[in-house]
Amino acid sequence: MAVKSPCIDVCAFDGKTKMCVGCFRTLDEIRGWKKMTDHRRHQVINDRSRRQAKLQRESPELAPD
Repeated sequence: MAVKSPCIDVCAFDGKTKMCVGCFRTLDEIRGWKKMTDHRRHQVINDRSRRQAKLQRESPELAPD
């Protein structure tokens, strides 16, 4: 079974981290999601906490609560 996209339809990118403030993926990861293996998709999703913390450190005004 394919890994579902973590997209939450926010689609706003932070200029410092280059990550979407909704799903915490890079533009390249979003573009390539359909071609990624499920293993790679799990890696991206499992890295969410670290990415969210990075966004909160570097751009606290953009990070969701």
